Amino acid sequence: MVDGASQTPRPATEDGNCGKPGGVPGSPRVPGIPNPEVWLIVPVYNEAPVIRDVVVNASHTFGHIVCVDDGSSDGSVAQIKAAQQVAPGVRIVRHPINLGQGAAIQTGVEYAREQPGARYFVTFDADGQHQVPDVEAMIGRLRTEPVDIVIGTRFGGEQSRSVPLLRRIVLRSIVFLSLRNRRLGLTDAHNGLRAFNRTVADKLDLLMNGMSHASEFVGLIDRHKWRVAEQPVTILYTEYSRAKGQSLFNGVNILADGLLHARLRR
Repeated sequence: MVDGASQTPRPATEDGNCGKPGGVPGSPRVPGIPNPEVWLIVPVYNEAPVIRDVVVNASHTFGHIVCVDDGSSDGSVAQIKAAQQVAPGVRIVRHPINLGQGAAIQTGVEYAREQPGARYFVTFDADGQHQVPDVEAMIGRLRTEPVDIVIGTRFGGEQSRSVPLLRRIVLRSIVFLSLRNRRLGLTDAHNGLRAFNRTVADKLDLLMNGMSHASEFVGLIDRHKWRVAEQPVTILYTEYSRAKGQSLFNGVNILADGLLHARLRR
């Protein structure tokens, strides 16, 4: 069975906003939003201890943020609503049940690409690992270079020293076992920090609901011939984020699921 594959529509509702035709909620313009053409997509599943600070910190630079609550059972939604009190450009879209990170990203992109003026999109983790200055650099490249998508890499220099040994083994193994990653020149394809333009957003159609969506994302880059580049980024590993890490066994499973799903797309 393919991990998290879904061919059915993903139900989602937006908190505190009216809907618009087409089934995607509308979002009123908020004056004074920094970088209004950029939307951060933040999948959220039981991140109550950190999500408010993550969202508020990011909103100082990128005011448009859509948090996709993926069926959290803790106080994540309440913490996002608390962030909205100081960050009015933050939106909440909710899955009634947990569908997985891939589904949350797809829902967030579908929401963001319907918003007026949206040109650039960023997948941004809710656990505090991703750094706003890295996003600024990636968006800068989208604005000035002939690329459609920029993927963060932990192996672009000094940044690799911060990666825990077991995780380094997992990530290197995935790249080594994937001919597609090597062909595209990707060294860290499972890095969740990605920035992309409308060319990518308009065609993005992730079917892998779980963590295997990262391999599927690479497959879509290859299939659509999107121009891809890597950006060295710093990932902040805290005790909190380490507790949610992937094992080597899970990493190989993700690769196997991605290869199987590539066959199903044909």
